[in-house]
Amino acid sequence: MLWLGLINIIFFVMIIILAVKIRLMQKAAEEIEKDFSYSILHETNNLIVISCRDKYMRRLSERINEELRLLRRARHRFQQGDLEMREAVTNISHDLRTPLTAICGYLELLREERMCPDAQPEAVERYLEIIDERTRNLKKLTEELFCYTVAANTPKKWKWEEISLGSVLEEVISTFYRGFNSRGIEPCISIPEKKVVRRLDKNGLVRILENILSNAIKYSDGDLKISLKENGRLTFENHASSLDQVQVSRFFDRFYTVETAQHSTGLGLSIARSLTEQMGGKIDASYSGSILCILLDFPER
Repeated sequence: MLWLGLINIIFFVMIIILAVKIRLMQKAAEEIEKDFSYSILHETNNLIVISCRDKYMRRLSERINEELRLLRRARHRFQQGDLEMREAVTNISHDLRTPLTAICGYLELLREERMCPDAQPEAVERYLEIIDERTRNLKKLTEELFCYTVAANTPKKWKWEEISLGSVLEEVISTFYRGFNSRGIEPCISIPEKKVVRRLDKNGLVRILENILSNAIKYSDGDLKISLKENGRLTFENHASSLDQVQVSRFFDRFYTVETAQHSTGLGLSIARSLTEQMGGKIDASYSGSILCILLDFPER
């Protein structure tokens, strides 16, 4: 009988312990549910905190907290991206509307000039030149938008081939003669005698170099130093007193434009970065002592 009574007591104690443990786990589940619901519905940095010491419930709460941290970062990126997209739509709308408005205005002036009995050929020619300029600007903007969409979202079919970086660089620089001349820029070019060969896509490389040189023309104070090293590293340096470190740090952001830059979608260097990284290279920008430096590196593979 004594043993039976002792067994009953032990059994009763075990039931009490289990009941307390179950109640503590229920309380922890309620705390998890409450904190989780609040974190999902509100912008807060609070995480799930439970009073239960059970290692399994605490492990569960930590796992949920990890997911909440990931969700919070994803939400922040989404909100930031949404803000950037709205700003981009506003900027792009303005950039596209401005030349279109000018084109429509000068077309109207041409119609009036044509109907005027003493029409002046000089005025007609001037209007046509302005319309041509605005049309080219509009074409450039739409091309940049298209190229960025392709570079960022479409898997590119690369045409890999052995390319001399120096030869392609010289070829691209020659096409910018008029642009350099219009800004009074005389590039100082340094290319090693030994060929620097890399396996790249030539069209992609040309696009990268064109965007970098276009950027140099926008911001250069009248100088440009281009250097190619035997290790495949290209540097583009120029004085750019209109810039600062904050602006340069955002050069590769989508749709970012410096206020002094005109007729730009802010996609040129973003496209260059996307193409460079897809071809296994690196691109970066720095600013020190009023000197802007774009570094393009294609290491040997």
